[in-house]
Amino acid sequence: MKITVYLGANKGNDRRLEEEARRLGSWIGRNGHDLVYGGSLNGLMGVLAKAVKESGGKVTGVEPQFFIDAGFLYEEIDELIITDDMSQRKNKMIELGDAFIAFPGGTGTLEEISEVMAKVSLRHLHAPCILYDLNGYYEGLRMQLQKMIELGLSSEERLNGIFFVRDLEEIGEILTRHSKQGQIY
Repeated sequence: MKITVYLGANKGNDRRLEEEARRLGSWIGRNGHDLVYGGSLNGLMGVLAKAVKESGGKVTGVEPQFFIDAGFLYEEIDELIITDDMSQRKNKMIELGDAFIAFPGGTGTLEEISEVMAKVSLRHLHAPCILYDLNGYYEGLRMQLQKMIELGLSSEERLNGIFFVRDLEEIGEILTRHSKQGQIY
């Protein structure tokens, strides 16, 4: 399965994020999955990609030319797809993914996973959208989605396929269920 992961190009100031990014990458590689990600060597992105490679997994990076020109490319990836801009990058990463995970990250991570959430909600994308809620990182987003339901602006049905998880075991269960059923709802 090709797993598209969105996460920070910075490491942040909580060392547990780096440790968990490494654990996620190792888990992806050990379980025979391929990683699709933003292509950077920097921050949590680089930690994740290195861990996938070290665990025997394949890594596809999707990176705009301006990031490559700035020297952010992780040279050890298996496949590099160069895009003209961030919009093309986002579309290509969605096109390539069989499942989507948002690890803690910044505004770029939030913007990218928001589009996946919208596509899943509209049933334009039949793949799991997983928010890796480490230490409550995505709790505010979960509360916002609940508020949308309370105000009648969304529904529980619209959120089918969007998961908030706290560990790798939950991710594995969702991906197993998806691969067996071909869809998650």
